Amino acid sequence: MTVRSTRAVTTSIPLRPTVAGVALVALFAGLLAGCTPRTPGASDTPLTTPSTKVTASPSSGQAGALVPRGRPATVTSGLDAPWSIVFVDGVTLVSERDTGRILEIGADGSHREVGTVPGVVHGGEGGLLGLAVDPQRRLYVYSTGQHGNRIQRFPLTGAAGSLGLGRPVETVLDHLPSGGIHNGGRIAFGPDGMLYAGVGDSGQNTLAQDRTSLGGKILRMTPDGAVPPDNPFAGSLIWSYGHRNVQGLAWAGDGTMFATEFGQNTWDELNVIVPGGNYGWPVVEGRGGTDRGFRDPVQQWRTDQASPSGLARAGDTLFIANLRGQVLRTVPVASPGTATDHYRGTYGRLRDVTVAPDGRLWILTNNTDGRGTPAADDDRILAVDLGTP
Repeated sequence: MTVRSTRAVTTSIPLRPTVAGVALVALFAGLLAGCTPRTPGASDTPLTTPSTKVTASPSSGQAGALVPRGRPATVTSGLDAPWSIVFVDGVTLVSERDTGRILEIGADGSHREVGTVPGVVHGGEGGLLGLAVDPQRRLYVYSTGQHGNRIQRFPLTGAAGSLGLGRPVETVLDHLPSGGIHNGGRIAFGPDGMLYAGVGDSGQNTLAQDRTSLGGKILRMTPDGAVPPDNPFAGSLIWSYGHRNVQGLAWAGDGTMFATEFGQNTWDELNVIVPGGNYGWPVVEGRGGTDRGFRDPVQQWRTDQASPSGLARAGDTLFIANLRGQVLRTVPVASPGTATDHYRGTYGRLRDVTVAPDGRLWILTNNTDGRGTPAADDDRILAVDLGTP
């Protein structure tokens, strides 16, 4: 396992397993970027006291509980195994897992290719996965490459209707564990401006408890891939561990971090994430680990009722897209142990969910990835208004 800091790359050269290339991040004046390189998990105990909140101003959003209103409308159709949705200056971008393409969705529902991510290796659950955008309008991409999963950064060229992937391609982090299953892949910027990444155990469940590996973890890094000095383990990108396959990341208005996670055969999970927290996999699946120092999920579901993937927050409500369960699930932030189901079985497998610039909830279906039963116009992005209960 090797990690690298941001730099332009034309070839993939394995490095030693250290965090390197620490840079001063203009977004966060005062952050020291000269951390001494150390192997992940070099400290035995967290440096910080666990908290459910990040130390930053909360992200803005409409207050109060919200629910979807009415029947969703189709924004676009004909997508091929789509995985993630992001917005750049109001323009919609979507990743396609198997083709390696990033698509721009027009206001009329048309889609055009922004570019193909180079070197994507598709196989099983691997391929082109999560997307994120920083305030500098740079696109971050999590994908499977020849030497493992990686996070790359692309400048975007052009404007609406003509966006393109610019050069150079910068590698933020690479040589992450990869496999035919459990690649994680969700990336998101937190309200503290740091980049978070869910990394799966790649089918090697012992990695989740091994803090010398980045597999089975949630990682936190600066936008350039460096270790923030306030991470819980000195010199390590690890924010939390003991995860099987985190698929969704979101923050409540007060900064509380939530994550969705695929279980094995019994329980899928919704977790409140604290720095340095151990979530138990593979020793524990679902609840039952607090007496052994593990953190229990705030809610769990049978795997055939869930497979919770994308996660978004609007107002004081979490929205969860579910694959096997084929349902959009709402969870109140104030009472995360409860949930309400919407559209069960109506649109098939749901991969991602996000709040669009116009305030509507966008839902990404995932019926063309080989595990669903696609309709003639799948896969689709659906949009629905949100309102109070």
